[in-house]
Amino acid sequence: MGSPEVSVILPTYQERESLELLAPLLAHALAGYAAEVVVVDDASPDGTADYAASRSGALPWKVVRRARRLGLASAVLDGIAASTSPVIVVMDADGSHPPDTLPALIDTVRQGGAELALASRRASGASMTGFVGLRKMVSSVAGALARPLTKVSDPMTGYFAMRRSILGRSPLTPVGYKIGLEILVKCRPRPVVEIPFHFGPRMAGESKLDRREIGSYLQHLWRLYWWRLVSTGRTSRTR
Repeated sequence: MGSPEVSVILPTYQERESLELLAPLLAHALAGYAAEVVVVDDASPDGTADYAASRSGALPWKVVRRARRLGLASAVLDGIAASTSPVIVVMDADGSHPPDTLPALIDTVRQGGAELALASRRASGASMTGFVGLRKMVSSVAGALARPLTKVSDPMTGYFAMRRSILGRSPLTPVGYKIGLEILVKCRPRPVVEIPFHFGPRMAGESKLDRREIGSYLQHLWRLYWWRLVSTGRTSRTR
């Protein structure tokens, strides 16, 4: 196999059980591409990294092992650094992001239809069964707080494909877990295409959303609003 044209980044923490279920679905969805899967694992005690490293077959898996739990956004950046392909996909490893949406995301970017293709839970035709209770409420509030920063319908999605080249437009310094929002705001991809998908329940395990993650998101949001204010001021002074 030559150099991959698509890298799928999977940040993980205690996701072995869901990865075992997800692996064949990824292999099927990516069968038509020169693709790789990059698992970035935060020292999962359940053997997630060992399972990913044991994978073999037509779809190569690469594992980045980190010494402790450092967070989803930084895991994505480490995964990107470990890959070389021109098209990058970011998705959750818990099964809530269905692999059958991958071809639509990848082809939209590869064929020049978008610099970033975003899997949206709120676009026309989308559906959700993976949001219940507190998780649904937190996501709705978080999305409303972020909406002034971007025009997309689902700024909180963690499932998207993009051209690697857009990442050179601005340094990324995300806090917490919403790397997609950071890229939308700082890298200004144009155009952005939203693709509806079904957001399902986790295949296995438990949600990592807790007070710490919510606090990190609020800190991240403040930093993005400040960045937008400062960058807008700089643009005005150069005109």
